[in-house]
Amino acid sequence: MGAEAIEAGNVRFASLVALRLKDILSDQENGDNPLDSLPNAAGAVTICEVRAFHSQPGNPGGNEGHQEIHVIDFDVMEGIQWPSLMVDLAAREDASLRITAIAGDKRSSCNIQQTGFRLQDFANSINLSFSFDQVLVTKEEDFEEIKVGHTLIANCMINQLHMPYRESSLVKTFFNGLRKLSPKILVLVQEELFSFSKAPSTSFAEFFCEALDHYTALSDSLRSGFCAGYKLALKIIEKEFLRMRILDSVKHFPCGIMGNESNMLPDYPSMNGFRPIPTSSCNVTQAKHLISLFNGGYWVQNEQCKLTLCWKSRPLTTASIWVPTASSNTSLARSTSF
Repeated sequence: MGAEAIEAGNVRFASLVALRLKDILSDQENGDNPLDSLPNAAGAVTICEVRAFHSQPGNPGGNEGHQEIHVIDFDVMEGIQWPSLMVDLAAREDASLRITAIAGDKRSSCNIQQTGFRLQDFANSINLSFSFDQVLVTKEEDFEEIKVGHTLIANCMINQLHMPYRESSLVKTFFNGLRKLSPKILVLVQEELFSFSKAPSTSFAEFFCEALDHYTALSDSLRSGFCAGYKLALKIIEKEFLRMRILDSVKHFPCGIMGNESNMLPDYPSMNGFRPIPTSSCNVTQAKHLISLFNGGYWVQNEQCKLTLCWKSRPLTTASIWVPTASSNTSLARSTSF
């Protein structure tokens, strides 16, 4: 009802619904929780590990003849997606790895720097030739500062539960700049709710219902990993991650009340210039093995060149591998494990 009121421009009724929701959230914080679908850390680790696994662009033998790997990472976070690749490269002779992290603003620069220090320490411990740098990107021209290595791989993870919201304009800037650099491989991981393949236009009420189903499934999946003795942890994860992610999702949908905006999903970029390639059987097998380590309900769907983490009937997170449309070196991409 609230979503329909917003779409219809009925501010008064929408405000009443918002006040009621605020009362419910207040009850939850006081210990009276009528909405018993809370996330948990074990489930969060599941999604994090699967996502990190899909974002490892390389394996021994996958890049024969390409010993210098240069990765441009849209959101490097804590860097947990890279140690496995680093270990693989350390096992080769004369292999090196360079990671260029994209900073969306100056505030994130310090955290990125700390991640670089940790990755450098790990590289030193395994005797891997490694370098780490970061570039502040606010416009496409900023990509001209990046000196591309021999084998360029791009890693783009967006709209994940634990990640802060990143404006669609920054995502578009990243992809437009990336096209100029012509990476050999692009790894794309998305929250299914905001998948680039979604219909470009939908009403706010339709989006709200879709988001409700999506986050209900996500909450149920996260909750499944906790026993009854972890209510405090459940409440913390709900407050710090899930609730903020829901608010971001709804807040950044242009509902058209304040102006003449059309009711459209965020203006994410098209994938023009790239084409998807099938996920290797090795990737699928390893993803299924990883999922089997956690509670039932999770499963992996592999179709239409996408590897999707699902909870029961709902897709949660999707990983896909892309190569430039003009690329003739498909064997490199197909043999690379993510």
